[in-house]
Amino acid sequence: MEQASVQRLARVLRVLVIITFVCNLIALLMIPMLVSMYGELSVGEMIDWGMDGLSYLFEMESTPRDYFPFTMMFFYAWIVVWTDEFMGVLTIFLWVCGVCTATILWQGKRVLGTILKGNPFVLDNAKSLKRAAVCCFVISGAALARLIWGFIYYQSIAPLFTYNALFVPIFLMGGLLFMVMSALFRQAAELKAENDLTI
Repeated sequence: MEQASVQRLARVLRVLVIITFVCNLIALLMIPMLVSMYGELSVGEMIDWGMDGLSYLFEMESTPRDYFPFTMMFFYAWIVVWTDEFMGVLTIFLWVCGVCTATILWQGKRVLGTILKGNPFVLDNAKSLKRAAVCCFVISGAALARLIWGFIYYQSIAPLFTYNALFVPIFLMGGLLFMVMSALFRQAAELKAENDLTI
């Protein structure tokens, strides 16, 4: 009974992780366009602009409003972000974080898959959690590097009050937590293997 409810929960979580993973991949492709518009448009204007572009792409609207066609802006942004130091650093940072979060989500999907099979205590789960830990450490390091870059770029302590400053300890702690969970799963898998051998 309890195992069935855990598997039901794992099935729901797996679907949510897959949806988030796909959204993450789409967001990775959109990073240059969003960075190139950073500071020029408000959030509401960016959402309106994006919705207009999507409706134009899917031919729900006959002509786009006062802007480049969505596809032209998409490809143009991949060039524009490298013309400014701030935009280039932000793009690289967001790509590193995006790739790492996609990897963490994929590893989570793998762990949930073993739970669905009813065999969560395997060495593969320990490896998956260790990969997730490494990704957390990479995000923490990238945030620290961007924080240091911000101190030099702005020549003030203002970057200390941004999300980058929060990313450093949060993802560092997340990485440590994944390392502990990896060690626990490894130990459980080894104990299970010993028990299987004695039986």
